Amino acid sequence: MIETSARVVSVESGVVRIEPTTQSGCGGCKSRSSCGVSGLAKYFSNSRQAIAIRCDVPVELGEELQLRMSEGDLFKAGLFAYLLPSVLALVGAGMVTSFGGGDAAAVVGAVAGFVLAFLLTRVTGWTPSLSAHKSHHST
Repeated sequence: MIETSARVVSVESGVVRIEPTTQSGCGGCKSRSSCGVSGLAKYFSNSRQAIAIRCDVPVELGEELQLRMSEGDLFKAGLFAYLLPSVLALVGAGMVTSFGGGDAAAVVGAVAGFVLAFLLTRVTGWTPSLSAHKSHHST
């Protein structure tokens, strides 16, 4: 399980907007440069703006939440975001080239593969499961 802390900046009918706290998940770890599961901490780095998440727990402004995501969901998100578009772009370019298309056609095939990957990702409707829990040391 990957964890990070975030502070509630707004609450509106089951949806809260959160922003990262200064020490976030494995962002404070000394081995973060070699860690393969530090993606959640990178997602909630201090350069990110507040994001909206569903939260069924009653929370107040300024409260700190612990956000958790499974390593499997982070892996799937990486596959959908990086691997699938890359592979389908290469397949699209390769298919067009194998039918005698030139460089411009290969670019069109690559873009078509990338767009297909985006559409497949949207059609599946899969989103990573992110759970929010109240932090024990919340202010």
